[in-house]
Amino acid sequence: MIDLGISKMALIGAVALIVIGPEKLPRVARTVGTLLGKAQRYVNDVKAEVNRSMELDELRKMKDTVESAARDVESTIHTSTREFEESWRETTDAALESSVEPAAPVYRHPGKNWRLKRGATPQWYKARSGVRTKALSGAARVARYRPRKFN
Repeated sequence: MIDLGISKMALIGAVALIVIGPEKLPRVARTVGTLLGKAQRYVNDVKAEVNRSMELDELRKMKDTVESAARDVESTIHTSTREFEESWRETTDAALESSVEPAAPVYRHPGKNWRLKRGATPQWYKARSGVRTKALSGAARVARYRPRKFN
């Protein structure tokens, strides 16, 4: 880079004062300053773009390594599941040959109504504490809570 010391800057300023003149020197100095600022911003933008592209390349490499690791894990899982299925099949075949009855009980559906929303609070607790568990319609509420006539 250009090595500009104080002595060289003073020499450039003196030559500029003689060549340009004292009336135009401030305007020229302002123009040179703005041009140097624009040049610095351009250089900084170029550096930032280069850094972004380098980071993007690093991220792509990292993505490739993660994808290859995921593929390796997937392949090992597939091979282990195949081995497990083969051993399971051999074990169940041996169990079926040795006995007629199945070793495990047959699955029976619990019979729960999946449409019915169930809370975590037990029904006996709700009944004891007086929590309302069923909603009444308007007519049923009026009929239940209407004051009774005394004869």
